[in-house]
Amino acid sequence: MLPEVPASALRLSFDEESLKSNWQALDRLSGSARAGAAVKANGYGLGAREVVPVLREAGCQDFFVAHWGEAAELLDCIGSAGLSVLHGPLSGGDAAFARATGTVPVINSIAQARRWIECGGGRCHLMVDTGMNRLGVSLSELGDEAVEALDVDIVLSHLASAEEESDLNERQRLRWRQALGQVRHERASLANSAGIALGSAYHGDITRPGIALYGGVPRAEMADDLRQVVRPEAAILQVRSVSAGETIGYNATYEVTSPMRVGTVALGYADGYLRCWSDRGVFRAGGHVLPVLGRVSMDMTVIDLTHAPELGEGDWVSADYALPVAAAKTGLSQYELLTLLGRRFGR
Repeated sequence: MLPEVPASALRLSFDEESLKSNWQALDRLSGSARAGAAVKANGYGLGAREVVPVLREAGCQDFFVAHWGEAAELLDCIGSAGLSVLHGPLSGGDAAFARATGTVPVINSIAQARRWIECGGGRCHLMVDTGMNRLGVSLSELGDEAVEALDVDIVLSHLASAEEESDLNERQRLRWRQALGQVRHERASLANSAGIALGSAYHGDITRPGIALYGGVPRAEMADDLRQVVRPEAAILQVRSVSAGETIGYNATYEVTSPMRVGTVALGYADGYLRCWSDRGVFRAGGHVLPVLGRVSMDMTVIDLTHAPELGEGDWVSADYALPVAAAKTGLSQYELLTLLGRRFGR
């Protein structure tokens, strides 16, 4: 019998109370609407099976994933709460899975509407394209007999520029309102995380926050209501002394100007800590600021331990990863910063 698999030298510090607080804040900001939760992409990188129970405990009842495989992985922990698949039924097998499990498909096209009805139909949601030109039935197709035959719970659409002051926001809202007048439905939904801040006219009956749940700040006016949820942490693999004149890392981009004590940590671009952090990232431990030195490698990053003599091999350090600050520093979106976090992290 094999011994127990060793723990990873990477872990995500996951603050359940902050996740719960963020959902509660977004639910409050949604006014008379109820906040759901986008938990696609493995809970935006945090681990969907970890975040769903926390969100349910906070009060969330509606969950959204993109793929049918994501839904299958969550059935046992969602229970009676609503689980919806945004990509809709692409085959009869998808439709059969939805009917057998009670998972709700989001219908995005006339072809999907017909497929759902031909497979027996049932409760579904309807995505209407109001100007993003990505997924959704067009306004001109809402009178199609296949749409009229659907048992629609939520008529939803998706805002393209909610994080900006854009005229498109109002145009999309008006088209969404037009769709609501043309389709029989129980509930309506338009606002994503940023859309919640646009006001009650965008909320409908249910909002669909994603990035803001996990510590992202899509609009500046939301900053005081949202908390950081995760921090990547890595173990120090090795400590060494480096003399002046030597270089560190690939392509020798960092030249040492005075003797340094440096540590190599078990985190690299294969884990989502990309090369854009080279010479600009910062780690912390015990009150020490530990800058990244040289280029980030696939599995490792070198940090400055000169002023942290007590840190050694096996000790843990935490990467600065507050999403709005990290996005400004790297040029990555807050969404990328989270969803790129790899599978090697202990969660």
